[in-house]
Amino acid sequence: HEADIVLVGVSRTSKTPLSIYLGYMGYKAANVPIVKGIKPPPELHEVEAAKIVGLTIDAEKLGEIRTARVKTMGGGNNRGYSELLEIYEELEEAAALHRRLGCPVIDVTGLSIEETAHRVIRLVDRRRQGAAVS
Repeated sequence: HEADIVLVGVSRTSKTPLSIYLGYMGYKAANVPIVKGIKPPPELHEVEAAKIVGLTIDAEKLGEIRTARVKTMGGGNNRGYSELLEIYEELEEAAALHRRLGCPVIDVTGLSIEETAHRVIRLVDRRRQGAAVS
């Protein structure tokens, strides 16, 4: 409830580094991971809609990122985490949540943290101004 911006997305959509960068810019940012088969925290539905921004990414790019991540972490059991079919299902589940929340979604594929942060700020500011006018 105290956050200025709430980022919602699957693993490896840059939620944490984006939150840190937004913090450096003076925003209180929170992030909510979307995990396939696990309901998001009920508090998410209590957050002012204008503060929420969904993050998504191209499934194939996400698979590449996750495969590299698994390798750097010692190559343990990655069943589902970097498998393309599982990623598509996970992204579909995330998209459904984004629709239920009524939040805008930014595709972070190929974007730097700085580019994504500026898009997030622009979206949140516009939505807040719209909410203030209503």
